Amino acid sequence: MEHRIKTPDGRTLAVQEAGDPNGKPVLVHAGTPNSRQLYAPHVTDAGARGIRLIGYDRPGYGESSPQPDRTIADCAEDVRTICSALGISRLATWGVSGGGPHVLACAALLPDLVVAAASLASLAPYRAEGIDWFAGMGQENVDDFKLYMSDPAAGRVKTDKDREGMLAVSAEDLHTQFATLLTPVDKAALTGQLAEYLVFTVRDGLAPGAQGWFDDGVAMSRPWGFAVTDIAVPVLLMHGREDQFVPFGHGQWLAARIPGVEARLLDHDGHLTLVQSRIGEVHEWLLSRL
Repeated sequence: MEHRIKTPDGRTLAVQEAGDPNGKPVLVHAGTPNSRQLYAPHVTDAGARGIRLIGYDRPGYGESSPQPDRTIADCAEDVRTICSALGISRLATWGVSGGGPHVLACAALLPDLVVAAASLASLAPYRAEGIDWFAGMGQENVDDFKLYMSDPAAGRVKTDKDREGMLAVSAEDLHTQFATLLTPVDKAALTGQLAEYLVFTVRDGLAPGAQGWFDDGVAMSRPWGFAVTDIAVPVLLMHGREDQFVPFGHGQWLAARIPGVEARLLDHDGHLTLVQSRIGEVHEWLLSRL
């Protein structure tokens, strides 16, 4: 089911629902770049567990209006707007990769709505004390983040160019596209249905342009607008040691600072393996708290 929801400031948010329409609501914050399109195995798992699974295009992706200069914290009010429109007063939520900071924002800023959250392979805040932010990160991501930080105009030009490449890439080409980011476990995961899904959802998200992708990158390179130490709802954190998209140190940093977090720091997982094989665990954990 598809929805187009108006925000108080006149923007449109594109929302997708799947799974059990009468189930308990769980909202997904997708990675970067990405879209509202939900991954079929996640939908199947949600339906079997009685979950109403909800995805949405962050501003500037897919069919959601852009919101230039947005912060990570800004997503909380968009989630509140979505829930109000869909009649949801009690929500669980998970986010992966670039969606990780956004799910943490909702955990911190929406304690009256969000009862539990799961953060998978999330970045830590940039310039946070106690972390070497770039250590272990694949060179492609290092280059992009440093450009967003030092020269946003040049970062936008590069993002536009990168978008053209992503729109043309095939599932078989992804290993080359992500060459410096793939550890062996993630390279093995990036095949078949997962590879096809990533190509499909990225094309959908980037169809209108690169604004959403650029705004995600800039927002993650600046202050988030909240502190993870302010989170008061239950949080499950997962991070794989074999992750070069978002290095393991980011997960360790968050695990040491989110109050009461249940941290699963996984020696044999990477980045993509969490998407491939850990979402059932995430759904089970969230349901036990809804």
